Amino acid sequence: MTAMTTAQAPTEVTGARTEQAASLIGDARERIDAIDLRIIGLIRERMAFSSMIQDTRIASGGRRVNLSREMEILSTYNEAFGKPGTSLAMTLLELGRGRI
Repeated sequence: MTAMTTAQAPTEVTGARTEQAASLIGDARERIDAIDLRIIGLIRERMAFSSMIQDTRIASGGRRVNLSREMEILSTYNEAFGKPGTSLAMTLLELGRGRI
């Protein structure tokens, strides 16, 4: 989420070769930035639920991690995005429960 300095032309900031393309890219980047903020909010919400689940499981005498559930999550993300999805799921799981 970088701001364009007054010394930089839109085409320099975006790498586009025309003002029209630079404008389209700038608009799309603003949308991506807004989506990223929503994703960050959702990840934080996911982390809070994960923490609550983990605390409840431990308080009831269960293990810190439910590996079969984690495998379900890994599978879901792998099906949706392939190998990068597995990496994304691993990152989300680590954020929610810490490294094991």
